[in-house]
Amino acid sequence: MSVDAAPGHIALDEVDSTNAEGFRRAASLTGATWIIAGLQTAGRGRRARPWASPRGNFHGTLVLRPKGPAETVALRSFVAALALRDALVALTGLPGSVALKWPNDVLLNGGKLAGILLESTGLGTPAPVLCIGIGVNLIAAPDPAGLEPGATPPVSLLAETGHRITPEGILAALAPAYARWEATLQTQGFAPLRQAWLAHAARLGEGIRARTGEQTREGRFDGIDQAGNLILRMAHETVAIPAAEVFF
Repeated sequence: MSVDAAPGHIALDEVDSTNAEGFRRAASLTGATWIIAGLQTAGRGRRARPWASPRGNFHGTLVLRPKGPAETVALRSFVAALALRDALVALTGLPGSVALKWPNDVLLNGGKLAGILLESTGLGTPAPVLCIGIGVNLIAAPDPAGLEPGATPPVSLLAETGHRITPEGILAALAPAYARWEATLQTQGFAPLRQAWLAHAARLGEGIRARTGEQTREGRFDGIDQAGNLILRMAHETVAIPAAEVFF
């Protein structure tokens, strides 16, 4: 599947998870395809955490068949984040309010507006499938009471800005934005995406905590490297972290 052509889309009233539906349908799709749902009954975020999916919010998945090694495929999280930021800015006219949080969140006024989840199967085989799940709190945000200390509080677009945007409206802006950034990745590599992502990165140059499993490290967020790893400058060393939970 290529994403340089305009992808198709499938709109469902209700589904367990748009990513799960993407895997179920992948073999029958003839090109890059967006799947959106009015309601998810079993939406999930990173580390299989439940993702609140009420009607009116955006729940969508882009299904692709990417070529290349797993580390290159994983860079689509940055493609998706940049595309979503572009879509939100185009729809709200608020470029200074939308920031990107490593590894895969989009922030609005410092709160978590959206999350991105990449899941894949068969990478490196003739039949790879990548599902890029995106959830955006358009009209409602989850209750922050259940968050662990230090977690970024969730916000909704409606409450923060007064903009009431439909899921279809988000998709209309998001799909072409994704195609543009995907074309950049394919033709120019990751360098321009890295530069653009860093230009909108939240807390760049500031102190953060990065937790991987049972280990938590504190230091200064010095950016991302050419593989998309987080660069954490600590008192006695600087490390590149491929995956972690980040706390401000």
